[in-house]
Amino acid sequence: MSTRAAKKPMSNKKFATISISGLSLVLVVAVTANVLLSVYGSWVETQLGTGTYAVENSSETADWDTEYNTADYATEEESDAAADALVQEIAAEGVVLLKNNGALPLAVDDSANVTLLGRAAADPIYGGSGSGSVDTSTAINAKTGLEDAGFEINGNVYDLLADYAAETPRSTIVMDLPADSSYAVGEMPVADYTTDALASFEDYNDAAIVVIGRGGGEGGDLTTDMEGSDDNYEAGQHQLELNLDEKQLIALAKENFETVVVLVNASTTLELGILQDDEGIDSILSIGSPGQSGYAAVGKVLNGEVNPSGRTVDIYPADLTLDPSFVNMGDFQYSNISGLAEDAAKGVEGNASFVEYEEGTYVGYRYYETAATENFINYDDAVVYPFGYGLSYTSFSQAIVTSELGAVDGEVSVDVEVTNTGDVAGKDVVQLYYTAPYTMGGVEKSSVVLGDFGKTAVLEPGQSETVTVTFAVEDMASYDYATEAAYVLDAGTYQLKIQNDSHDLEDGVQAIDYSVTERVVYSGDTTRSTDNVAATNQFDDVTAEFTDGLSVTMSRADFAGTFPTAPTEADMVANDAVVADFQDYDFAAAATESDAEMPVTGTEGTLDLIDVRGLDYDDDAWNELLDQLTVDEMTQVILSGAYNTGAINSIVKPLTADVDGPAGFSSFLSDAYSGTAYPSAVLIASTWNTDLAYDMGVSIGNEALFMGVNGWYGPAMNLHRSAFAGRNFEYYSEDGLLSGAMGAAAMSGAGSKGVYSYVKHFALNDVEVNRSNNGIAVWADEQAIRELYLKPFEIAFKETTAEIKFISDEDGTVSTRDHGATAVMSSFNRIGSEWAGGNDALMTTVLRDEWGFRGIAITDFNLYAYMSPDQAIKAGTDLMLTFPPMKGLEDTTSAEGVSNIRTSTHNILFAVTNSNAMNGIATGATVEYTQPQWRTVQIGIDVLLGLLLAGGAFLVYRRVQKHQDDDQVTPDASATEAPLTETP
Repeated sequence: MSTRAAKKPMSNKKFATISISGLSLVLVVAVTANVLLSVYGSWVETQLGTGTYAVENSSETADWDTEYNTADYATEEESDAAADALVQEIAAEGVVLLKNNGALPLAVDDSANVTLLGRAAADPIYGGSGSGSVDTSTAINAKTGLEDAGFEINGNVYDLLADYAAETPRSTIVMDLPADSSYAVGEMPVADYTTDALASFEDYNDAAIVVIGRGGGEGGDLTTDMEGSDDNYEAGQHQLELNLDEKQLIALAKENFETVVVLVNASTTLELGILQDDEGIDSILSIGSPGQSGYAAVGKVLNGEVNPSGRTVDIYPADLTLDPSFVNMGDFQYSNISGLAEDAAKGVEGNASFVEYEEGTYVGYRYYETAATENFINYDDAVVYPFGYGLSYTSFSQAIVTSELGAVDGEVSVDVEVTNTGDVAGKDVVQLYYTAPYTMGGVEKSSVVLGDFGKTAVLEPGQSETVTVTFAVEDMASYDYATEAAYVLDAGTYQLKIQNDSHDLEDGVQAIDYSVTERVVYSGDTTRSTDNVAATNQFDDVTAEFTDGLSVTMSRADFAGTFPTAPTEADMVANDAVVADFQDYDFAAAATESDAEMPVTGTEGTLDLIDVRGLDYDDDAWNELLDQLTVDEMTQVILSGAYNTGAINSIVKPLTADVDGPAGFSSFLSDAYSGTAYPSAVLIASTWNTDLAYDMGVSIGNEALFMGVNGWYGPAMNLHRSAFAGRNFEYYSEDGLLSGAMGAAAMSGAGSKGVYSYVKHFALNDVEVNRSNNGIAVWADEQAIRELYLKPFEIAFKETTAEIKFISDEDGTVSTRDHGATAVMSSFNRIGSEWAGGNDALMTTVLRDEWGFRGIAITDFNLYAYMSPDQAIKAGTDLMLTFPPMKGLEDTTSAEGVSNIRTSTHNILFAVTNSNAMNGIATGATVEYTQPQWRTVQIGIDVLLGLLLAGGAFLVYRRVQKHQDDDQVTPDASATEAPLTETP
């Protein structure tokens, strides 16, 4: 018999407290989860999937042709195979032969046993990091590419290099966190070559192929000082010169091999004079970053199956530390601005930074050619390879056949006959430069500027082809911000020159004189033929840094006295206007000062988005359509622009997919958007072949149609102002014309498949350090801004063209029209002290008013406090690349706010309706939305939790009722109960 005391039931009060607390916790967790899923639903959709929109056309339009854009291939596999072949074609034409003493091509008729040396031989740099990265997990490496070309590779050495690379890190840019980045070259020391590896040289001694590599990445620049990053550091050593390990590797190759070939696997300029001047180095090839299969083309260049025809896209200085931009690459902070937004995880430190483009218009070859003309430098000592330079396995001659010199409102055109005078088939590039008359102390002018270029087809030995190079006379005008505030074509004699490169005239070809008898000022009603309105000063506040401040722009009149210097302590004190610009945007003041009238919203209407496809931006039908939209519908699209534009069911606007990046489709959000890994922009531009750039755009478009992609975050068109800029691999060149021509061709190709291309980063995003640390202030004078940094964008916006199909009447008639560029991405940086995306002069006056651009302007990733959506849409930036609720609009009720919202929505819709997003949609269509599976699961869990909570609450109630009498037992009564005991 038990003698243990009977356990007393838990009191109702205690039971209710525990039970209700538990149920309340479950309820709070459920409610919080639902709120978070609602608020962050757009981001969750990128991870778990979006809903589907089923569009159904009416019976009256069911038989209309609504396939506005179609792929060139029946299957995605065929499209991918064609893209891979194009990668190899681009690489084959983009490889630049920098040096050759006759060692190349290497014969492989019997056998060619070669040894690959250098870490990058086993660990190639296929591209860069960040938004410009691509999937290279299946890329052809150097070993495979050369083996496919008939070479036998020294496996002993290759495996040794591969093992070393797997264990040894090299330079890595951690986005926006320079303290976490590393800059080590990572080359394997010569001492690590084993006895067996060294002995294997004898069996693979037909040639040593040494691969030198340098990478790049978003959110950081290459270092100008390797202290702390190299065990053998020497004072002043930087990342773009060969380090001791590489120099010793070259020596090892020369000691053991009669033939030494160097491959430069980089998409930025290195100091290569040490190799060019070394007689022990037989050949040098620049191979850029070759993408997924470019190494197959490199192998064909080495064995002679492909004759290299690439040309440099940047000048190669002998000493990068003497370049005018060098002293103004770095981390420069204002000393009197603090207390701004902070976020250590994003590299935001609460202060303000700046960079000064003191070199003005003298960037790249424009400096070196002009400085040599003025005897400021010795060209042969200062320059290793000119801009536009490249050798061939054959020889060519060029001769002017005819030239047509039009009036000042016309064109100049030169027909050049190119003849293959050698023994091997190959291609050649024709380069037309001009020299404008310069007055000492007047508007700055470079001694030579690229005017146009063209490339031949493959010419057999003895074969000729006539290439026509043309440009408008007005293109030789210079921007005069000081007196005329306009472009000016000065009177005088201009020289037109057919050159081998930026420095050397073509043999036997004389310059052509073009005379301008009367000075032309392009202002007022006298505009350049490509401008909607005349360009005039828009950036006086930026220029003032050099005209009214402490900084000076370098001048041809006195290179020595105006050569750039590093910022001083005085430079680091911001004036009051700069300090004010770094403060939060005042949306309330903007609304108060506005004279906008409240737009109509939310009216009943019958128009759908498809009904305005093919119409002019200013067509009255657009107002009718926009009147139908509510403010909520519009703001939901504007504030949720990360990798998409949102659906608006009321006008049958589909959800779009907009995807990174310049070297092919990639996404950190979804593997569904992993496309072909194309070569870097540098290698594409090195082809000097706009047809290949167009073909790449078409290939991007074909991939888009199979993937369901509508917008492309590319191409990227900033300039190579400095070789140390981290994202040079994404950008084409130091030259605006070459960059613009390549970009326009790629955008036109993509546009032919209905893809809108967000050309980026608009503008002056030529430095990565501090770009998003409250927005780096970039200072440049207006001549440099317009003639250099805006030029590639200007060309792309003005020259991009594609044909679109649209339904033009009630009978379903399909018509066509030409259409231009419709998308652009603004940049993190500031133009002067005003954020680029919030700069009305840039985003509206220049972009839309002067150049006539119509379409979407999107921010770069809008994660930072200074990137105000209200400021953006007022200035002309329409779509926030962010997930709600990371950013919001403060003003959605004033006439100013709603007007800006409406205009931005108009811009977004204009791009989307004229894209492949409208495939399959006709007027009168209906749309049915099916929520994603995870939403269904969410609802199911909510219902289940609701039932469980209700059941739990009921059980708690029953239990409390059941034991209500027990809680009323007196303490005395319970105390008199005899305890039960248990006998042993």
